[in-house]
Amino acid sequence: MKISVIVALVVALLLGLMGSVYQVREGEVALILNLGRVTRSDIGPGLHFRLPLIESARVFDRRLNVLDSKPERFYTDDKQGVDIDFFAIGRVNDARAFYLATGGVEKEAVLRLAPIIKNALTGEINGLTLPEVVSGDRSKFVQAKLSVINRGAATLGVEITDIRIKRIELPQDSNVLDSVYNQMRSQRLQVANQRRAEGVEQAQTIRAKADADQQVLLAEAERDAQRLRGEGDAQAAAIYAEAANKDPGFYAFQRSLEAYRGAFADGNGVIVLDRNDPFLQYLKSDR
Repeated sequence: MKISVIVALVVALLLGLMGSVYQVREGEVALILNLGRVTRSDIGPGLHFRLPLIESARVFDRRLNVLDSKPERFYTDDKQGVDIDFFAIGRVNDARAFYLATGGVEKEAVLRLAPIIKNALTGEINGLTLPEVVSGDRSKFVQAKLSVINRGAATLGVEITDIRIKRIELPQDSNVLDSVYNQMRSQRLQVANQRRAEGVEQAQTIRAKADADQQVLLAEAERDAQRLRGEGDAQAAAIYAEAANKDPGFYAFQRSLEAYRGAFADGNGVIVLDRNDPFLQYLKSDR
């Protein structure tokens, strides 16, 4: 009898222990409800304890989530209506506020975020023309209102990190469409011309630098060549002087032979000289 009572107590203890432990995974956040009232919030990952039967845990995914919404109608500065389909990327950053505002239901959060985002974007789009909305940088007017959107989203315990526009449906008016496409074409042509002008300017800069480098290299090469010629001429003169000092007669003979070789190099040269001219001294017979 005692054993069965002990077993029952152990089982009850284990069940109570299991009911008091809950897990929060990485990327999740939890809060504790005590008889429906929030007592603890923003509980991070790990194993945690709660009072069984009295307390309950609600766990929410706080990672980035896509909050999709239906297309909304906006009016531009030129009074053109456009349907813009967008989605928001957000996360839960205040578990208590999120639970109190939405009951922890994501669809409820999406429904309440949609008018906040629409009201913020309306003020921005109302100041733009239809071609600017269609062909302009959409991220600019979205980012400009992100802080305003987050002030409203904070009441829901949500932080919006980005808003992306999926599709813009234009009015079914051929004149309007032609105007939009013509402006888009003009803008693209302007960008293309700017890119070409920048390319031509860069090419001219590179070409001018290359020409300047070429002139510098040629000048340095000519300077080095002149220096080497001067050094070579100086060495040659020193060698000739040394040879002349060692044997003046042989040096004079060698120079005369070089002069003869140069004068009669083509074999057709004719030189008219006096018979006693010193140029002919080594051509005369010793007899």
